[in-house]
Amino acid sequence: MKKISLRQMKEKQKGIICDISAGQALHNKFMSMGIYHGREITKISSIGLKGPVAIKVGRSVLVLGHGVANKVTVEVE
Repeated sequence: MKKISLRQMKEKQKGIICDISAGQALHNKFMSMGIYHGREITKISSIGLKGPVAIKVGRSVLVLGHGVANKVTVEVE
């Protein structure tokens, strides 16, 4: 298994969240969106080098900013 940031994932790639390097406020926001350690996510798409990243978590589709997506480390095959 390889660990990469959410931003580095390829489109349609699945992974398990293994680390979130952020402050308590952002951790709380992630928890409210269903993004937490051990959760499976799928990257749907991203726009360019600095654009937003669309992900699927459970049955929800979320869009994260480039900087925020960089704070989430995912384990992929």
